Amino acid sequence: MVDNLQSYPQLVPVFKDIENIIGKDTYDMWLRPAVFEYKENTLTIILPTPFWGKTIKERYQCIITDAFLKHLGVEITIVYQIAPQEPAPVINSAQDVIAASPAEVAAPILKTAVNNPFPSRLNSSYTFDNFIESPSNRFAYKAAEAAATKMGNRENNPLVIYSSPGLGKTHLLHAIGNQILKSNPNARVLYMSGEEFVSEFLECLANKSSDSFRKKYRGLDCLLMDDIQFVVGKQHCSSEFFYTFNALFENRKQIVLSSDRTPQQLEWDERLSSRLLSGIIAEIKRPSVETRIAILRQKRDSINFDIGDDVLSFIAEGVQSNIRELEGSLFRLVAYCGMHGVTPTISIAKELLADILVSGNDLVINVNSIKKIVGKRFSIKMEDFNSKRKTQSIAWPRQIAMYLTTELTDMSLPEIGREFNRDHSTVVHARDVVKEKVEADPFFAAEINQLILDIKAVDNK
Repeated sequence: MVDNLQSYPQLVPVFKDIENIIGKDTYDMWLRPAVFEYKENTLTIILPTPFWGKTIKERYQCIITDAFLKHLGVEITIVYQIAPQEPAPVINSAQDVIAASPAEVAAPILKTAVNNPFPSRLNSSYTFDNFIESPSNRFAYKAAEAAATKMGNRENNPLVIYSSPGLGKTHLLHAIGNQILKSNPNARVLYMSGEEFVSEFLECLANKSSDSFRKKYRGLDCLLMDDIQFVVGKQHCSSEFFYTFNALFENRKQIVLSSDRTPQQLEWDERLSSRLLSGIIAEIKRPSVETRIAILRQKRDSINFDIGDDVLSFIAEGVQSNIRELEGSLFRLVAYCGMHGVTPTISIAKELLADILVSGNDLVINVNSIKKIVGKRFSIKMEDFNSKRKTQSIAWPRQIAMYLTTELTDMSLPEIGREFNRDHSTVVHARDVVKEKVEADPFFAAEINQLILDIKAVDNK
């Protein structure tokens, strides 16, 4: 529970009940950072930003007041206060900003396993332990773990991970290699990009040293190749890659590839395409705001820099494109504040990152769009979402639609309930049931992610 509630022991069961209703993750995100004051049936909630207060008021205020009435038998008034912020130093020009990349601020150390002379080219800072697992990447994460622990097993080989740039493919490839070397320090593991493969092959052709090239690659225990799309369309390189792939595959060696497209979209030679499609294909989706905040918290802790959760939340809300840009924004803020000797604040972040922040109003999701997409997927009518029918064929899609509405809109739980002709407790139950399945079943999580993409595509037109 929130530490400052120790001053109000009568409120502990109240807020424990609130936590049970809205879920621990949501509670930790929105209510745990708050400071509460309670006097004469007035609850004052002191928050870092107006955005924070708006979210609590619209989504959770009814639940808070209901909990007070249930446990204390009183109707309360809620007052929101914003904690004062330090003034931001004036940013006079672009010269004041160090646009530091993550590599420039905290350069990773490249290491090879002790006593292993083979140059794995792995980044030792990328591991499974510091990869933030979430519904958007869970299937890829679990598949990567399996590839590392059951290296070369047919059910995990080959593994192809695809996504838009900057969502964690490279991290997982390095994590696989590092885990393999941790278990077997003498393993011959090699990480490289598709572009490097092409460059090295052409150089070997020019030097007439193809045999040494083939010996190097076909003697591997695990090949980790990033951005294989660079190999596509280069005839001799594609052929050499196929023979390398085939030799490793037939010898039960592990192959892990990443791409910005699906294997079907890569337009490989049919022989190689069929090989890729016979393995595990895992997509990484864009992370939710909660996952983005968790990533920023981890980075903050790893560099031991004092940045409040309010600032991290602000960055996570505003930087939505990919993890690389998210981390880059954090390091940019760290570099600036470190240079000026100031504590990071939202006002500093807002001015410093104005060129990349996305307005929260850029895309407003309509609940009817959610119903429409979910209804199409499960073949039910729009009126079924508001009907009293409780058959599984209708109740389950209705619960999914409620869950998606809690995730994609700023509507409060009572407002969502009214949209589905239910009360807020039914919405809470639906949200928790679907969320539990998302976290437990990666295939269902992928289905939910696809629904989200379809909904956003409709509302973005």
